Amino acid sequence: MRTIRKLAVAALLLGAAVSPAQQSVAQMTTTPPAAETASHPYAGMWVTADGHIRHHLLPNGRYDEARGSRESAYRGRYAVRGNHIDYWDDTGFTADGTFIDGVLHHGGMIFRRRE
Repeated sequence: MRTIRKLAVAALLLGAAVSPAQQSVAQMTTTPPAAETASHPYAGMWVTADGHIRHHLLPNGRYDEARGSRESAYRGRYAVRGNHIDYWDDTGFTADGTFIDGVLHHGGMIFRRRE
């Protein structure tokens, strides 16, 4: 299924003709439902303990990730459902994480909220 998603997303990005089924798969993997991003308690800045990686979860369903001195290293969309977050990077990369007791667990890293 992962290969099908990658091919469908690539085809859409390149403007190639794709079947309705491929479009559906690509949209599932690239477009977060608006209702699920609109309201949640996790918007704000999330930072690793060393401050190297910083996720700014914007209230409009977009995120901006900084790494070290590189501001806006990655940007994309996200959706929060309960305590689960899904990321869709503008380059096509996808990731997810979980909020547990006020801490974001993402990609083997721990992020804490910074005011």
